[in-house]
Amino acid sequence: MELSLCYSYAALHSVKHEIDEPRVEVAESRQRQADSIIGCGIVVPKMWRMRDINGAPDKAHLIPTKYCDSRSWPRLRAGNHSNQRHDHRATGAAASPAVRRYRRRPLAGAAAGPISAAADLRAGRPPPSRCWPQLARTTACATVHPRLAVCVAVHAGAPAGVATPAAAGPRLLAVPPLLDGRSTPLRHLTASACLQQLASSATETTRRPDLPLRCRPLRSRRRPLPLSSSISSFFPSLLWLVGPTVTPNVMTENWGITMRFVNFCEMGSIREEKLKFCIDRGGTFTDVYAEIPGQSEARVMKLLSVDPANYDDAPIEGIRRILEEHTGHKIPRASKIPTDKIEWIRMGTTVATNALLERKGERIALCVTRGFRDLLQIGNQARPKIFDLTVAMPSNLYEEVIEADERVELVLDGEVDGSGSNSSLSVKGISGELVRVVKPLNEEALKPSLKKLLDNGISCLAVVLLHSYTYPQHEILVEKIALDMGFRHVSLSSALTPMVRAVPRGLTASVDAYLTPVIKEYLSGFMSKFDEDLGKVNVLFMQSDGGLAPESRFSGHKAILSGPAGGVVGYSQTLFGLETEKPLIGFDMGGTSTDVSRYAGSYEQVLETQIAGAIIQAPQLDINTVAAGGGSKLKFQFGSFRVGPESVGAHPGPVCYRKGGELAVTDANLILGTLIPDYFPSIFGLNEDQKLDVEATRDEFKKLADQINSYRRSQDPSTKDMTVEEIALGFVNVANETMCRPIRQLTEMKGHETRNHALACFGGAGPQHACSIARSLGMSEVLIHRFCGILSAYGMGLADVIEEAQEPFSAVYDPESILEAAHREAILLAQVRQKLKGQSFTDESISTESFLNLRYEGTDTAIMVKGKRAQPSENDYALEFVKLFQQEYGFKLQNRKILICDVRVRGIGVTNILKLQSLEPVSWAPKVEGDYKVYFEHGWHETPLFKLENLGFGHSLPGPAIIMNGNSTVIVEPGCRAVITKFGNIKIEIHSSPQMTKVAEKVADVVHLSIFNNRWWTGCQCSTRSCPLRAMSSTVKWQLEYWGDNLNEGDVLVTNHPCAGGSHLPDITVITPVFVNGKLVFFVASRGHHAEIGGITPGSMPPFSVSIWEEGAAIKAFKLVEKGIFQEGGITKLLQSPNIDEASVRNIPGTRKLQDNLSDLRAQVAANQRGISLIKELIEQYSLGTVQAYMSHVQINAEEAVREMLRSVATRVIGQSRNNDEKDSVTIEEEDYMDDGSIIHLKLTINAEKGEAIFDFDGTSPEVYGNWNAPEAVTSAAVIYCLRCLVDIDIPLNQGCLAPVKILIPSGSFLSPSDKAAVVGGNVLTSQRITDVVLTAFQACACSQGCMNNLTFGNDSFGYYETIGGGSGAGPSWHGTSGVQCHMTNTRMTDPEIFEQRYPVLLHRFGLRENSGGDGVYSGERRVHAPRGLNGGKDGARGANYLVTKDKRKVYLGGKNTVEVQAGEILQILTPGGGGWGSP
Repeated sequence: MELSLCYSYAALHSVKHEIDEPRVEVAESRQRQADSIIGCGIVVPKMWRMRDINGAPDKAHLIPTKYCDSRSWPRLRAGNHSNQRHDHRATGAAASPAVRRYRRRPLAGAAAGPISAAADLRAGRPPPSRCWPQLARTTACATVHPRLAVCVAVHAGAPAGVATPAAAGPRLLAVPPLLDGRSTPLRHLTASACLQQLASSATETTRRPDLPLRCRPLRSRRRPLPLSSSISSFFPSLLWLVGPTVTPNVMTENWGITMRFVNFCEMGSIREEKLKFCIDRGGTFTDVYAEIPGQSEARVMKLLSVDPANYDDAPIEGIRRILEEHTGHKIPRASKIPTDKIEWIRMGTTVATNALLERKGERIALCVTRGFRDLLQIGNQARPKIFDLTVAMPSNLYEEVIEADERVELVLDGEVDGSGSNSSLSVKGISGELVRVVKPLNEEALKPSLKKLLDNGISCLAVVLLHSYTYPQHEILVEKIALDMGFRHVSLSSALTPMVRAVPRGLTASVDAYLTPVIKEYLSGFMSKFDEDLGKVNVLFMQSDGGLAPESRFSGHKAILSGPAGGVVGYSQTLFGLETEKPLIGFDMGGTSTDVSRYAGSYEQVLETQIAGAIIQAPQLDINTVAAGGGSKLKFQFGSFRVGPESVGAHPGPVCYRKGGELAVTDANLILGTLIPDYFPSIFGLNEDQKLDVEATRDEFKKLADQINSYRRSQDPSTKDMTVEEIALGFVNVANETMCRPIRQLTEMKGHETRNHALACFGGAGPQHACSIARSLGMSEVLIHRFCGILSAYGMGLADVIEEAQEPFSAVYDPESILEAAHREAILLAQVRQKLKGQSFTDESISTESFLNLRYEGTDTAIMVKGKRAQPSENDYALEFVKLFQQEYGFKLQNRKILICDVRVRGIGVTNILKLQSLEPVSWAPKVEGDYKVYFEHGWHETPLFKLENLGFGHSLPGPAIIMNGNSTVIVEPGCRAVITKFGNIKIEIHSSPQMTKVAEKVADVVHLSIFNNRWWTGCQCSTRSCPLRAMSSTVKWQLEYWGDNLNEGDVLVTNHPCAGGSHLPDITVITPVFVNGKLVFFVASRGHHAEIGGITPGSMPPFSVSIWEEGAAIKAFKLVEKGIFQEGGITKLLQSPNIDEASVRNIPGTRKLQDNLSDLRAQVAANQRGISLIKELIEQYSLGTVQAYMSHVQINAEEAVREMLRSVATRVIGQSRNNDEKDSVTIEEEDYMDDGSIIHLKLTINAEKGEAIFDFDGTSPEVYGNWNAPEAVTSAAVIYCLRCLVDIDIPLNQGCLAPVKILIPSGSFLSPSDKAAVVGGNVLTSQRITDVVLTAFQACACSQGCMNNLTFGNDSFGYYETIGGGSGAGPSWHGTSGVQCHMTNTRMTDPEIFEQRYPVLLHRFGLRENSGGDGVYSGERRVHAPRGLNGGKDGARGANYLVTKDKRKVYLGGKNTVEVQAGEILQILTPGGGGWGSP
């Protein structure tokens, strides 16, 4: 007996069905269902193209089209093929079609022929023997799964007793081409035995000897799926037939054959294909994408997210409506949604985001370690907006705070406890650090506090205890107690983000406790709308990290970016690698804001972000947002166009919405013709049936044009008036530049060239602006997804299920720690795999990633580094870390240890739900739907309009053109070309190279003035990460005078001396001269604070220095880089050998951190270089002359803004004064005191007509014997800061602010000291008093703390330096803010856990001083002279410093002091409060 193997993957069934997973994608068919036809029990796939033995198409084996039509099935099953005659006497199957007609003649005992046989097969039983001859006549059997090798065995019968020739045997006819270009041997024994037996029975004449018997493993999109060990388990309808092989060409009329079934496997389950839903519930609209069985095109629906008059929940409504359309059955809104037709639902939602923005979360309380009740309110003490005098801080999410009586301390290397022993009482924490439980949790003291919360109606709790990241036992105990007492939800910081730093961890726990109950309530309501079979539906929700999670694992702190994350997944998985090989910039423009992101093969994530004032520490996609969108307000202020950040909102909205709104970007697009009323919903007017109001919009623009042209004529009488269209285009260009800012920051700040990216544009308004933005960024390619209007929803179907695990690990990076890290990774990987398996993922469908969070010793900048090898121990994380650090910051730290902070793993459950559909090339010309006039840069253009739905693969549309893509308008500008891609997306090629833009130079163009303002601000942020507060023009001027013509290309200068324009010695300025064509054209400078520069005390901030050389290395002028060569030897000598004390002939110590200084200096050089690159881009675009002209214009614009402010102040003060004889000027005098009694006196004279001011500091005390002498540059910086605060518009800080101002400082005063005077305190203390004097003179606000509260400590091995916040002054309409940095500084506070981890100190209490702010209508420190109130407001409390000695004595230290402390002694610092405003 010889074996023939005949197998079919599709089940034998007479109706349309879906083949079980893995799903069949039938070749050359765009249908989603797998249509099959039955011929004597053999199933053949629709449009299956058989191929000959070499893989080439064989026309003889093409299945006739009529057989592929389901309407022909009845005739096929009946065997009634009257219109098809095939010769059964043909030899072999090579001349026969794959589906064969059977001659309808009665056979002995055969009643129903093939019909009966097929019925038996479907019933799961062997057909009766009378049907075997019909089965035996099947001439070709093939698998229908296109991803498996097909063995076609011709199997013919012979009369009983007929001799079998030697050449008899089955014939192998076809193997379809391999999809992946290679074959893999079928190694499973059963299949292999069958195939080899089949091969051995064939002769050279019936089989190609060079054809290997191979089978390719089934593959999904991302992973191999190996064949199971049992053929029958893998092929659910596998049929084995055993019988003799006979001569193929022996055919007789009354022949018979004997066959028997060896095995007939159970049929595979037949399941009806169901609907699949992807939903994005946004703030305004809810987008629904649904795939419908039997339809090649998806169903897309857009609903208002909130429409209580019509439905309760938009996602439910969308599902209900689509189910009604599909089934034809009415589903009442009050009834449950049936789930029998739903396969899965994936959803992103802004429920959490909206609750956070609107502060409508759950009522919660915060539980913290005793002594730290104000920990989260103080936060990092930095104020959000540096020039905002109101210091508006986000409100707390928690209502009440309870303190847990417990304390855990870290045991540092070499430390001994109070008993004198080492760490015998210590335990090892999760991070590997030793911890000492100084005070176990007092459970009995905690319970009354918790009960009080419950009594007050608060049943949700956020818990953050110090060092719980490594010792979480106390937090876990608090959770158990709270839940036992009846709390509904408890969020533990140690469980959510087990990372060192208590503040962000606690804020994350607060966000989670605040939002998770809201999320759970919404999800519970959502799930309750379905019937009881919802458990059979796969329901997943999008998280902020771009992964999906089931409802049980979807929590508040991971839901903030749920909707935007879907868009990132959408464009990354459908465009990158398919439409372009370039890295992508995601550009999602909405109504009030624009989100930008980057994708270059992997998702870019951040571990910490701030949203709606709340810091969240959790893995999230790196999505940057700028307040510019279709609803951004348009204004003309101080000679330039302004777009946003204010929005007109949805109500009343833009002018064109017919609700009495204000001009917005949408109105500008309407004027330009890029927004077409014919294709915009007619939902406006009283009856909500009118189109956009073009006339009203044009009227408002005419009014604005009158204002703009009037100003322009005042600057240049000969100028030509701007038309309404030119003004509208100008505003759009400014808006585009505003939206370019976050893109440049996302790329340039991380070391990437913006121009090397492609712009992936989506969102409702984005495609209108795409070409212009790409051209501005130097990009040559724009990609617009076919579902750009609903891409966030579509992206839900492309996402994978994500499980993350992380734990702290504190160690120096070395071979030993790498092995330990690998061990931890393995444990965490097993955990995430187990979680994914619990969600029905197999090992083959799970992939994992491993990370180490690394940082340089002595820095706070950690980078999460991804491992690139399968074995964690083989990864060289350090090498990748150094590479990433240098790429982002432009330098690397030499001879510096790398520290491990955390181990993190990520498990990915691959889902492969949505499949991309490719289009066939088209041969017809694109259909023009109409022509519209559109205004571009050079005027009006007749522009054809196309509908994307009527365009096909290969259509090419030269610009200008309009493509309507649903509700999105795609504008193809002149000089661009749009191409419809294979996947139906739009690719726009920006052909025209950016020509040099001609701009008026003599008089500033009002549009380009705004653009240059944006570009300077972007350049400042990208090159230095923060715009410096100090005015550096005097520093650059001094260097230019000093060096004269002795400057060359490749030179970089360094200075820090006060007489050379410096502030104090730790602030080192690096200046790079920039040459163009050999000519010096401008300078780029950066100033950075160095924590150590030498001097008589560590930290270079000596409290009692009396001369400059006691404060460290003083550098007047030195070439840090000379002709491109870094002068390490020269700068090292200057840093290590500061000036000699001429009075006492003392040698002053040099820097104690030389390598840190050298690294920081290299960083400043790199920062300058980035700034130079950005400015050179401007020069390439606009020309050197234009850039230089607009450098002046930007300063003139700032000057005009200050003049206008001065006029306003003078007019107000004059109006309030009764005895002022001068009607065009006003004089105000103010003074304040230093703690030693020295006076700062200011006489401020403002000319109301000219808008000029004189700041005369005559009467100020002389140079002091101490260190709060302030160089003139510090006074200038304080004045320019105050002026910028008083100008309430967003302009770059520049020297133009001082143009209408004269600053008179008496020489020899402590505001203009000699070059030998000590000045370290002038920059950090005197500058604060100067701002208080200036702002009180302007009656802007009461005095703030007037100090930076500098604290330094250390020894020869380490140093610590901190500036501590205090109280800000109240103002005319606001309260002061507590515990915040004020005015001339905005540094971040060291986190308490970092503080204790890195230094041999303990923090006993960290909180706010109650009642230290001055009383007043608006309530708002110092150590001798209290911060003054204003307008009748009370003074703030003075600051105080105490030392509590080991014998419990409390010693007052005064305003500044230096003391040597012993182990166990306590330093207490009380910072000043702010003054009040108005009589209380």
